[in-house]
Amino acid sequence: MSNIKTYIEQNKERFLNELFELIRIPSISSLKDHKNEMYRAAEMWKKILLDAGADKAEVMESDGNPVTFGQKIINPDLPTVLVYAHMDVMPVDPINLWKSPPFEPEIRDDKIYARGADDDKGQSFIHAKAFEYMIKTNTLPCNVKFIIEGEEEIGSPNLGKFMDKHKDMLAADIILVSDTGMLAKDIPSITTGLRGLSYMQVEVTGPNKDLHSGLFGGAVANPINILTKMIAPLTDENNHITIPGFYDDVIEVSAEERAEMAKAPFSIDEYKKALDIEETHGEKGYSTMERTGIRPTLDVNGIWGGYIGEGAKTVIPSKAFAKISMRLVPNQDNVKIAELFNKHFENIAPKSVKVKSEFLHGGQGYVCPVDLPAYRAADKAYSEIFGKKPVPVRSGGSIPIISTFEEKLGIKTVLMGFGLEENAIHSPNESMSVDIIMKGIETVPLFYKYYVEEFNK
Repeated sequence: MSNIKTYIEQNKERFLNELFELIRIPSISSLKDHKNEMYRAAEMWKKILLDAGADKAEVMESDGNPVTFGQKIINPDLPTVLVYAHMDVMPVDPINLWKSPPFEPEIRDDKIYARGADDDKGQSFIHAKAFEYMIKTNTLPCNVKFIIEGEEEIGSPNLGKFMDKHKDMLAADIILVSDTGMLAKDIPSITTGLRGLSYMQVEVTGPNKDLHSGLFGGAVANPINILTKMIAPLTDENNHITIPGFYDDVIEVSAEERAEMAKAPFSIDEYKKALDIEETHGEKGYSTMERTGIRPTLDVNGIWGGYIGEGAKTVIPSKAFAKISMRLVPNQDNVKIAELFNKHFENIAPKSVKVKSEFLHGGQGYVCPVDLPAYRAADKAYSEIFGKKPVPVRSGGSIPIISTFEEKLGIKTVLMGFGLEENAIHSPNESMSVDIIMKGIETVPLFYKYYVEEFNK
């Protein structure tokens, strides 16, 4: 692997140009009018994999957005790594907060600023270029398959069916994913757990049309007022979720594991400074890291209704809406939680309004065993490149498809993330360090090397 630094340096400009070309495709899966952009991204990934040296790569249909599959089989008797990534990105709103156009990547202070720079185009590109290096230098020690999907940001609703149809094609010994983060630029970490997700949209309807707030105010229920009053008591004064049955399946993490988690480097002062907040906020009795890793949460992700244009318009709106997400811990079932939410939300609605609650998408939590050969390989690879043993962490985020992989394919996943908290994924001015991308390209080939060694022990 000693030549990889030279290879990266010689090809760095090309790497960045190719990544920028991928980023420029506005592949926003939640917007139906971007369907053509999903196919452009899928075709781009096909080209990336073929140019890197894949035996084959193709754009395949699902019941939703396309999937790009590629592979390099050097010997069927060797272990196979299945690399999973996603080509879709989040919407860019609010657009006015971006310092540069979200789909025109710009490098400032060694960081690429653009939507998808980290999540997940930047991170997935690391694997493409690591794969290219191993092919060009004849150092690939095992078989590799790639599955790049276009619906991760909307919960991967169709990938499960795709797996059912293509189980043989996707057969592998381990799944490798880079869609998580590190504790700091110089502190690598391996994500050992992901929270699940139940994502809801609620609608509150009052009168059958918008009404004049002077003529009808005080006599007819205002759906926005009612909605906010319904949302507020979903958590109590200790930020404990009040939905009956919500915590029934929550497994409490032991004092020993909480003590191990507390050893991870974390500065609450730096955390608050980075976010420009006076105090943190969350469930009483738990630290900030515990609140985002081992405890479930409920958050309003968006709320709207009535008149929000320029100037004044005095109306009582007919409808009000909110999007509400609940992050779940392993053992909580996302469908069961959605049902509990629906029942509770309807029960607390006053008779002056009608309520509709819809389950948009969700997924189960996931825990990665630390005794997997792939986990040990990731540990060694990070340690060699970053000079520090990676810290095992439980992420507050969700990648719903990870639990589906285990359910449908019977394969475990190791999560080798290279993102940083400061990268602002899902937010305006998303970014990723050029240096970290290049270090990632150095790290991944070592994972393959050590994985084969660990697999054969």
